[in-house]
Amino acid sequence: MKTKDLVILAMLTGIIFAAQVGMAYLPNIEVVTLLVILYTQIYKKKVFFIIYAFVGLEGIFYGFGIWWLNYLYIWPLLALLVLLLGKKNTSPLFWAIISGAYGLSFGMLCAIPYFFAGGVGAGIAYWIAGIPYDIAHCIGNVVLCLLLYRPLHYAMTRMVRTASGEKDALSQT
Repeated sequence: MKTKDLVILAMLTGIIFAAQVGMAYLPNIEVVTLLVILYTQIYKKKVFFIIYAFVGLEGIFYGFGIWWLNYLYIWPLLALLVLLLGKKNTSPLFWAIISGAYGLSFGMLCAIPYFFAGGVGAGIAYWIAGIPYDIAHCIGNVVLCLLLYRPLHYAMTRMVRTASGEKDALSQT
């Protein structure tokens, strides 16, 4: 990997981490889902460097609890889903539906370690207790994706073109 690529991935990791910490006071309202979708569309498999650096920062910042184990598979799972659904689809509505469904299923995915740590009852209790937060997560993801997908996608693709030395049509005028 080139130094320039490493610096860009590190900057994107910083952005996703700062955005998460900056919005942490809002219950289950976050831009991480949207940024993982966009990063995956643009950087494809390189997104896993960003995701695991982000997850590492989360552990360092908040501590390494059982909750942290969830992030080792939840964010890569979203990236895999985006890779499977294809990079070419840039419809904000499509990605809003995906991010909303992902937010709604977040608690279920987070319950997996609790099934192993405390048994079936603990896993189900954890999942059910979090349903109101999953609903908020779903709504927040849909709204943020509808509002921010198009401008962030435009800004990121323009940044990639500029970093690669391509002439941007807007800069030529």
